Amino acid sequence: MTRERIQKVIANAGIASRRSAEELIRAGRVAVDGRSAIIGEQVDPTLQHVEVDGRVLPAVAAKRSYWALNKPAGVVSTVRDRHADRTVMELLPPEARRTARLYPVGRLDEESEGLLLFTDDGTWADLLLHPRYGVEREYVVGLDRSVTKAQKLALRNGIALEEGTARIDHLDDVTTAQIRNLMLLLEPPYPELRWYRVVLAQGWKRQIRRMFDAIDMPVRRLVRVRVGSLKLTDLSAGQARRLTHQEMTQLASCARATTTTRPERPDRPVNAARPRYPASRDQRPQR
Repeated sequence: MTRERIQKVIANAGIASRRSAEELIRAGRVAVDGRSAIIGEQVDPTLQHVEVDGRVLPAVAAKRSYWALNKPAGVVSTVRDRHADRTVMELLPPEARRTARLYPVGRLDEESEGLLLFTDDGTWADLLLHPRYGVEREYVVGLDRSVTKAQKLALRNGIALEEGTARIDHLDDVTTAQIRNLMLLLEPPYPELRWYRVVLAQGWKRQIRRMFDAIDMPVRRLVRVRVGSLKLTDLSAGQARRLTHQEMTQLASCARATTTTRPERPDRPVNAARPRYPASRDQRPQR
């Protein structure tokens, strides 16, 4: 097991938030192997005894949970919401709901459907969510009519949103066979729509809906069918299952593979020397 900051270990155990954990440490209420803990120190809860107020924390880090859900429409992607009729947590089986601090990895808006992941592993969730890792999300979008060539070009070139310019990495037609297989997982089916496959490497709030609204093509149905290497292939609407160890590690590998590849800089040769300026400040070129 990898070592983690002690504040995170306490938070993962469901004792307190990370900020509150710091207060516990400052107050001398946290111990590691019989000595007073230090804020920010790295510990391995599977090998070391971490105590809060004299009580040993269970080795929760060794029992992390990873789940996948086929979210139906009309369900809110939050842990709790007193204004919502249903949240995604209510769809998980009892063994998942008993996991301390389990939460959705990202969100699907209330009207959207499809693959939604859950975990209590913050590091793993960050690998999938942070834009710098570029983990792909694939969606199937149902529209009332076909997208024109000009509209496709506008989506690929970029749509101006409040956060910046949003682009779609891939926009393709979906075959009849693919839609037939997808309809078996949805509830209820809408085969009369015109379907498209959309791939993003980032995800702003309601990004796809806002982009299609900008080209006067409101989205009638939006289904996430893939996150990284994991596809929505065996879950009916409202069903959930635990991820295998292989699936969990493959998803993390998608993020690591993305970060190891750096784009080339064609505007400057790789071995180009930096310009040397004269010693005198007055003789240097003005910028």
